[in-house]
Amino acid sequence: MDAVIADLGEHWPVYVTMPFIAALIGYVTKRVAIEMMFKPVEFVGVKPFLGWQGVLPANAERMAATATEMLTNNLVDPKEIFARLDPAQVAKEIEQPLLRIVEDVTREVMEQYQPRLWEVLPNTAQQLLLKRIQAEAPRAITKIMGEIAENIEDVLDLKHMVVTNLVRDKALLNRLIRDISRPEMRFIARSGIVFGFSLGCVQLLVWALTKSPIVLPLFGIGIGWFTDWIALKMIFLPREPKRFFGFYTWQGVFQKRKDQVAADYGDMIAQEIITIPNLLEAVLSGPKSDKLFTMITREVQRTIDAQASVVKPFVAMAVGSRKFQEMKQTAAAKAAARIPETIRHAEGYAVNALDVRNTIVDRMRQLNPLEFEQLLRPAFRQDEWKLIAVGAVIGGLVGELQVLLLLH
Repeated sequence: MDAVIADLGEHWPVYVTMPFIAALIGYVTKRVAIEMMFKPVEFVGVKPFLGWQGVLPANAERMAATATEMLTNNLVDPKEIFARLDPAQVAKEIEQPLLRIVEDVTREVMEQYQPRLWEVLPNTAQQLLLKRIQAEAPRAITKIMGEIAENIEDVLDLKHMVVTNLVRDKALLNRLIRDISRPEMRFIARSGIVFGFSLGCVQLLVWALTKSPIVLPLFGIGIGWFTDWIALKMIFLPREPKRFFGFYTWQGVFQKRKDQVAADYGDMIAQEIITIPNLLEAVLSGPKSDKLFTMITREVQRTIDAQASVVKPFVAMAVGSRKFQEMKQTAAAKAAARIPETIRHAEGYAVNALDVRNTIVDRMRQLNPLEFEQLLRPAFRQDEWKLIAVGAVIGGLVGELQVLLLLH
């Protein structure tokens, strides 16, 4: 023991630095692990094994599917959300652009089939047809919107929409996880300093007693591995506040921030994922878009049939009954193609009416701890061993470097 004390006195600067180097290992390995979760967004290196892509971007489809399951199963019911839209109010919001569509489509069709016929029609007949269809158009839109809201799952695949957007925009997927877990990421990095310093003190004593060259690399590996592992566990566990040693209470960092996470998550989903433009894109070009256009075309056709009688004698006489039917079908198709775009004019009303953000916040706050954990846990679970392994490798290399410095 006297020899150990003497060695401590002689080489105290070396021993003093050990806990601080261990703290640095703990911090650096955490920062590297965090960055490796998100960066790079695209694979860098030689595929398939020589290189790296951030854990989240590399598993974008799986991560997106997991996030979507949580979103659609626990937080957002499309039927409930769209039931909040008042079809009559939507029709009112888009009234002016809708009236322009009626006039434009009518003129386009007439000019396409009989360029001169529209001009030779009596002005009263022209205006009467336009006014009758324009007067009927808002009622048709009200009926269409009511049918869409009632059968939203027939025209909108919400899961497909969310997954498509997250896989297409991997940076958005990164933000979805990183922005709501920023405090947890800071905790992971800072915990590395505390745990690393504590283990470094143990390392100091073991080195003083053994002077074995294997001690520092082993402790480096242990610090890198253990501090990564325990930091990840402390984010989520325990799910409920738990008292340790009779005086210290701890709850998983993520669990403790439930209300704030709900607010941040709701904001991001409402502002970047379940948005009116994304919803429109999904119903216009998603896997169920054909049903939407069938629905709209059917209703427009009914409206045209009901109102075209005023010009039927003139047009049918000029082009024939068969051509007249074709004209009506063309008009219905043109209107059906332009009506969805017109709905964009109701975006302000729709955002407030759907109230996606507050719906998600309220539902998230009602989740039990295990359900809430699933919001973030899948981002770590499957590939967390890679992050822990990287921490262990970096720690081992730094420990080996320490040995070289001490021996020389």
